[in-house]
Amino acid sequence: MAVTLDDKLVVAISSRALFDFEEENTVFERSDPDTYLRLQRERLNTPAAPGVAFSLVQKLLAFNTGGQQRVEVVLLSRNDPVSGMRVFRSAKAHGLDSIQRGVFTQGRDPFGYLRPLGAQLFLSANADDVTQALQLGYPAAHVFTDSMRASATHPQEVRIAFDGDAVLFSDEAERVFQSQGLEAFQKHELEKAAQPLPEGPFKPLLAALHRLQQMPVPGMRIRTALVTARSAPAHERALNTLMDWKIDVDEAMFLGGLAKGAFLREFEPDFFFDDQTGHVRNAASHVPSGHVRSGIAHEKALKSS
Repeated sequence: MAVTLDDKLVVAISSRALFDFEEENTVFERSDPDTYLRLQRERLNTPAAPGVAFSLVQKLLAFNTGGQQRVEVVLLSRNDPVSGMRVFRSAKAHGLDSIQRGVFTQGRDPFGYLRPLGAQLFLSANADDVTQALQLGYPAAHVFTDSMRASATHPQEVRIAFDGDAVLFSDEAERVFQSQGLEAFQKHELEKAAQPLPEGPFKPLLAALHRLQQMPVPGMRIRTALVTARSAPAHERALNTLMDWKIDVDEAMFLGGLAKGAFLREFEPDFFFDDQTGHVRNAASHVPSGHVRSGIAHEKALKSS
């Protein structure tokens, strides 16, 4: 019988998202590939330190118990195969023995392999790879490698926080805000409060986490939060959309434009996803954060830069 990942939550992750390879990456960018490869070979038996997404991966893998594999984490990296060997050895050294699959492309675009993997999440320190993955329809985020590492306060909870518009939901409402302002946005959302928002790029991940929540694992649970700049009365459409999807979140923060970082510091997520660089940068000084490079706000930021 053929092996399949169809019944699992599949997370594809790059080397630099999982481990701290910033020193090696600096060597790669400032010298030549041979120097970088030589450094990685010299450090084959030196485990890399945990990176920004390490806590998220470690906790998700804890859902694999009693011989039942609920979560599959696959290394998907532009690294060369020899450097990939160090990544696998680092994973084993940190107790992530269940990471057994990896694709290392030696500089070639890796995002095409998301299709045969059926990934519900792709985390990478390469912004262009994330953009391409999102365009292919996969939930993906550009990991800010200088983010604050996750708190160790909740070892038995996977905590994940999501922005709403252009992340969990489409950017339909955000386009109204960007083109017509706050008053028009509030009026638009009040008039459409009972009409569910279209799905955003991260709805498949939220749905996969919801399914995982329905498979109780002793000693582990998932806690999710919606952290949005929306406020009343626009909050109703967001909540009505989640109810239409039959998906609950554990916490919802309607911040009305307040900076999200301090609130995220209190929630202590293992990862936070947002589509606006400013929000991600603010959050990254408090919690592990990633930029969802899609939506009208991202498009405007690209044009202005």
